[in-house]
Amino acid sequence: FDGVEVSSSTASKVRSDVSKGQCCGKKAKAKAPEVPFPEALQKYQPQTLEIKGARATWHRPLTLMELVKIAAAHPGAKLVVGNTEVGIEARFKFCNYPVLVSPTMVPELNALSLEKGAISLGAAAPLTRIREYLTGLVASGKISEKQSGSAVAVLDQLRWFSSTQIRNVGCLGGNVVTASPISDLCPVLLSCNATLTFARLEEGKVLTRDLPVSKFFLDYRRVDLRKGEVLVKVALPVTSELEFVKAYKQARRREDDIAIVTSCMRVVLSRGDAANEAKEKVESSKIADVVAAPSGYVIKEAMLGFGGVWKTPTRASKTEKLLTGKPWSKETIQAAISELAVDFPLNPNTPGGMSEYRKTLCASFLYKFYIHVSHALAGGTSAVPASHLSAITQFHRPASKGQQNFQVNPSQRQAIGKPVSHRSAYLQVAGEAEYIDDLAPKHKMLFSALVLSTVPHGDIVKVDAKAALAMPGVHGYFGAEDVKGHNQVGHWGDEELFASKTVHCVGQPIGIVVADTHRQAVEAAKAVKVDYKQKPALLNIEDAVRAGSFLGEQEGYTLERGDTKAGFAKCDHVVEGEMRVGGQEHFYLETQASECIPGENGEMTVIASTQNPNTTIEAVAENLGVSVHKVVCKVKRMGGGFGGKETRSVNYSAAAAVAAGALNRPVRIVVERNVDMATSGQRHAFVGKYKVGFNQDGKLQALDVTLYSNAGWCLDLSVPVMHRGLFHIDNVYWIPNIRAFGRVCKTNMPSHTAFRGFGGPQGLMVAEAAIDHVARHLGMPGHELRAMNLYGEGQKTHFNQVLTNNTIGRAWDQCKKRSGFDARLQKVKAFNSASRWRKRGIALVPTKFGIAFTAKFMNQGGALVHVYTDGSVLVTHGGTEMGQGLHTKMIQVAAGALGVPIDMVHIAETATDKVPNTSPTAASMSSDINGMAVFRACEKIAARLKPLRDTLPKGTPWKEIVHKAYFERINLSAQGFYKVPDVGYDFKTKSGPGFSYFSFGVACAEVEVDVLTGDHQILRADIVMDVGNSLNPAIDIGQIEGAFTQGMGLFTMEELVWGDSDHKWIRPGNLFTQGPGAYKIPSFNDVPLDLRISLLKNAPNPKAIHSSKAIGEPPLFLAASVFYAIKNAVEAARVDHGLKGAFPMDSPATAERIRMTCPDEITKAVGVPSKFRPLGSW
Repeated sequence: FDGVEVSSSTASKVRSDVSKGQCCGKKAKAKAPEVPFPEALQKYQPQTLEIKGARATWHRPLTLMELVKIAAAHPGAKLVVGNTEVGIEARFKFCNYPVLVSPTMVPELNALSLEKGAISLGAAAPLTRIREYLTGLVASGKISEKQSGSAVAVLDQLRWFSSTQIRNVGCLGGNVVTASPISDLCPVLLSCNATLTFARLEEGKVLTRDLPVSKFFLDYRRVDLRKGEVLVKVALPVTSELEFVKAYKQARRREDDIAIVTSCMRVVLSRGDAANEAKEKVESSKIADVVAAPSGYVIKEAMLGFGGVWKTPTRASKTEKLLTGKPWSKETIQAAISELAVDFPLNPNTPGGMSEYRKTLCASFLYKFYIHVSHALAGGTSAVPASHLSAITQFHRPASKGQQNFQVNPSQRQAIGKPVSHRSAYLQVAGEAEYIDDLAPKHKMLFSALVLSTVPHGDIVKVDAKAALAMPGVHGYFGAEDVKGHNQVGHWGDEELFASKTVHCVGQPIGIVVADTHRQAVEAAKAVKVDYKQKPALLNIEDAVRAGSFLGEQEGYTLERGDTKAGFAKCDHVVEGEMRVGGQEHFYLETQASECIPGENGEMTVIASTQNPNTTIEAVAENLGVSVHKVVCKVKRMGGGFGGKETRSVNYSAAAAVAAGALNRPVRIVVERNVDMATSGQRHAFVGKYKVGFNQDGKLQALDVTLYSNAGWCLDLSVPVMHRGLFHIDNVYWIPNIRAFGRVCKTNMPSHTAFRGFGGPQGLMVAEAAIDHVARHLGMPGHELRAMNLYGEGQKTHFNQVLTNNTIGRAWDQCKKRSGFDARLQKVKAFNSASRWRKRGIALVPTKFGIAFTAKFMNQGGALVHVYTDGSVLVTHGGTEMGQGLHTKMIQVAAGALGVPIDMVHIAETATDKVPNTSPTAASMSSDINGMAVFRACEKIAARLKPLRDTLPKGTPWKEIVHKAYFERINLSAQGFYKVPDVGYDFKTKSGPGFSYFSFGVACAEVEVDVLTGDHQILRADIVMDVGNSLNPAIDIGQIEGAFTQGMGLFTMEELVWGDSDHKWIRPGNLFTQGPGAYKIPSFNDVPLDLRISLLKNAPNPKAIHSSKAIGEPPLFLAASVFYAIKNAVEAARVDHGLKGAFPMDSPATAERIRMTCPDEITKAVGVPSKFRPLGSW
């Protein structure tokens, strides 16, 4: 339709209206009413507390004497301030601490003061208070600039220490006493030579003991804290003239993350005799990039504190010794960089892995420190070249901004095409939207937890649940022998609900324990003892290929066009390469959850967090041995799904249903995050091997690709995932001769499953890796090569589908123009020529994504629409709401079809007794199939009302029409059904259209990379997306933003690490990156500084509801623009070292991979091979 173009800021109109005092067209109150602080709390005086519970006794002393008395009486007591460590140990490690002490009211432990040349920091003072206090000391001048070095170092670390919420409650003492090897603050205390003060009770008195922090850490998590002692304070010495301190940290994610390596370096210099200094000889590795320092300074003292390189926070003693007494010069630092590798000889089996990267970080931090001090000594003069000052450029992030450009339907009455807010938005932000675990427990409800295998492959010898059944509150254990129906789940018959004889991965369910509370169930499940006879395990793609272990068709799957052999023979150039794409955790906010409520005559109601209600009831019915009509599944909403609840959610519902059926009581299962991550499967890791032929002018001629996917131990959806990967191996490029071959690898890992994009992003990434390789081989800009090979209208894909309504050319041109790509590319080149240690990259990357289920039968949808006598409309359809706004769009479709305001339409839930035989909410098809079904149901009702409407005056209100229709006995309820025409590719006959249509998009991303650490920042991203005529621009743009961010995680940050031959420090088959502590998704600090999204104008799609297009999955791959922008920045760094041409870089482009793909004299000095390729879990 001809719409009105709207350009808005990233902030929504709702937020804008609220800020103006308006909301929904009404004037809002300018000021909220003041709520007085309760008088009783104002007068409250703290009291000594002792609270006895079933598991522990809680003490809150008010004085230091009371505290040390408790410590003396209970030597094993745990002091708790923020509960950031003890809480994790209790919940996830099942540690039991019967005595807990809160020292938050003890004055001595909360005092902050400046005394005798040191800053005294109370051990229980929250980190936020310490941060504010130190900031005040520096800003107020109470300590001079030369005295502030140690304080600034602490502030530098606190800036990225966890999150604001954690800093508000966490304390310094906890950070010290836990002795974490990756502590942020302990290296600062070590290098600054801080002193710890302890207190204990002796002969009725409080005695104190001072100890240098360097003597405190004895071994892994073991410290010199004597029986009955408590840490009272930390004394941090202030610095003096010619004393320099600087702290550094590198993590997987900049914000709210634990360190990979953290460091603080301090040197005290003295002015030496320049003539004598010149005679000083220092052995060095002659690192060319080390610039000269101002002369005349000698290192009087050096302390280099590190975390992440040893089993305790530690110092580089050998390097410190080498530095002491030497001149502050490039030769000295060259020698020190090499010596650091001697101090920390990390090997590949070091816990935490990344040994080469961690060694490199230590050296890189030292080089940064050298530049920092040299620049300070020079007083900002030219002693350090400007290009090298980029080594000490501080990370700075201004407030994010953005633009949204789209068309809206100009009609004031028509609901379609309006940027309507998500119908549940206000409930969700207010915390009022209910999810499974928010529901009030049903009468006699029990809670459950799964008993999981602990070995990757083995026969079950014995299961002993006696100890678990004897625990308080436990009502039963149920395993394979307790399943009344068939002990199977899934469509292929290759997966048991509960393992009966053999386990095939760590985390495979063996049984389920049911108890009065969730905690009881979890603890009882841990108490079930299982004996195994272990078998050899295959733990990655390489293992599976070597063993010939494959799922699905053993000969693999092939798509082919033309003659690749002849194509290669005619090419000017042929290159080969390999691209590895790691898996990705779904990390939905709501973990797998279900509630099963038994009824009469074998009935079972399942309230589930699932994308697939129909498969849920089929599985539950089969496991219970009843017909499907006895089982109903209801879904109100999910707290995210992303494909992870398309099939794997079914297992949890079925397990709970077996227990509920056996006990005839409601049973709820809510899986812990670490269990969810370790058991429910992730995005498939892929390895792609490509061979591509092309001419000197850049025209592509032939492509031969072999894809391997890591499926895990059973089929699940791995075959169609591979199909989609093969379908997308061409991306948007016309290549006359293509052969795409894929094999699904069977490994002893949890079955990997659907994830937004469903194999498409992996295939697309391999395609772009080949394109990138060609461009670098030719020395041609990547954007030029891509542009000249774009598909044209009417050309066929490699699976013989004609591309109609092909908008990729328009999207490419518009994105290139809107982003100002050409001018920015020149600015990037200018920046790189002037900056040695920070590099920028910019890249344009397109995408083409096929829309349809690749299984033909799934391309169908249903709906049921009721109109009530007051004119209100209730819609039920086969799709589920997981935050993506599907229900909102369906409300708009219904409102538009019936000609009523959207406020008169409501969707309560998805339920299989209302709309049966539904397809899963997946493949980006839900708006298409369910929207058409809703539309057709509404059309039926509108058609029935038309004769009546024709007899009524024009403008008769809807409510009056409906009311009269009821008395005329007109049916006000209708069922709608829709099947997608002309879709369904057959891999056996190599025929049929693979997709209903294609969605196109282009993104331009610009990044800045810290070459010394591998850290990066996205400066700007521009996206142009073809969404047809948008049903709801606000929701579609939200989906683009979300998909792009999730794609950023996939391609730059999120890394799964499994125990295998490359990660021997992890138990075989175990997932190391369980939970948010080790696995990092993008945070607010990782999104582009400037994000601009445009919906392609005037691009109606004749093959979907109201000429719209699917939106859920297609934009995700556009985040590859960030990956290739990073790779371009890396290339600029490599060129500085004389390294030209193509080079491999696997996905995700983590800080480790970025840094290690930039070999230089520093990496060489610490012994890293120039072609080192970081390990991964594939």
